[in-house]
Amino acid sequence: MDELELKPSSAALGVEVRGVELSGALDSEIADRLRAAFVEHVVLVFRDQSLTPEGLLAFTRLFGEPMAHPLNTRRHLDGFPDILVLENRPGLPSARNDYWHSDISHLERPPTATLLYARTVPEGRGDTMYCNMRRAYEALSAGMKDAIANLRAWHSPEATIRRNNEEHNDGLPIVDPPPPHLHPVVRTHPDTGNRALYINPHFTIHFEDMTREESRTLMEPLIAQATRPENIYRHHWREGDLVMWDNRSAMHYAVRDYDETMPRLMWRTTTAGEVPA
Repeated sequence: MDELELKPSSAALGVEVRGVELSGALDSEIADRLRAAFVEHVVLVFRDQSLTPEGLLAFTRLFGEPMAHPLNTRRHLDGFPDILVLENRPGLPSARNDYWHSDISHLERPPTATLLYARTVPEGRGDTMYCNMRRAYEALSAGMKDAIANLRAWHSPEATIRRNNEEHNDGLPIVDPPPPHLHPVVRTHPDTGNRALYINPHFTIHFEDMTREESRTLMEPLIAQATRPENIYRHHWREGDLVMWDNRSAMHYAVRDYDETMPRLMWRTTTAGEVPA
């Protein structure tokens, strides 16, 4: 416990966790401290990890039950249906994720945590940015908070379907998509009671009882507020990094500054979540 160190990654959100090796069994005190740090800091960074598929899943289970991707957007690791493979290589470019989003928010129960483990990364490229949706909400005016207090929004997989079905990438065709779901625009965290904006420009298609055009006039300034530079942590990947984040309190954006000649391989897990409230 004395060796565990939390170093802030930015002023906005995130900490780098030092002094812990995730490949072995973690005692209950360290696990409790990591769970508390996850809720408080939203993004946790672990450097220089050496994880097997079994080890990645064991660590994931400390934060919830692993879940397979409901749309099977990419192939899973052989023998491990709960580990999604994100791959970029010559002849097979990775599916684009260079847009702000909260993972699979169109589900009735979107995932709580996402964990991304870097196996191969192009040096100096392929960063991931995270923005703090809790801070974004707190910075809103009292009038705007009142305006969105009881507002709900529709979340849909339609943009992901277009990406996978119409573009050449490592994404698999999506043939049986789930229906859209309504979620509150202001989400209350079940562990802390903190409130956060819960919309994103990829999955959120419009507000309840509004057209898409009407919704854009309100959604765009909210997204702009969330993605101000001072509200962002940008992670520079190294092989062996494991980064995890709380989808209830953050959006993320995968910077696309590499091409298919630059190999990139990541393993991804997610944990089952609750109905947003």
